[in-house]
Amino acid sequence: MRYDALVQAITDAVVAGPGQTPSELRRAVLARATRLAGARSGAPAPAPFGSYVDKVAQHAFKVTDADVAALKSAGSTEDAVFEVTAAAALGAALGRLERGMAALRGEEPT
Repeated sequence: MRYDALVQAITDAVVAGPGQTPSELRRAVLARATRLAGARSGAPAPAPFGSYVDKVAQHAFKVTDADVAALKSAGSTEDAVFEVTAAAALGAALGRLERGMAALRGEEPT
């Protein structure tokens, strides 16, 4: 793919770059959102982010201040919420990119 190196660079920055959350958490969130956007099921994101990640991946326009407040009430910092949101949004974008490229190749959705 034409942009493989750029996609890999942004993925590495989001999941492996410095942050408040463990890289493993960001990687799990990205994987969950990628699966959701690709219409495949999979393990939920780690607590307390499960339903929040699903909402970001599938219906980002429905995320509210109350969703963020609930995560903060559960002990997450604003930085952690931002990092999880970025990983979920990137995962959703990659899942949609994967599905779009498959459609262009004439492959059946999985």
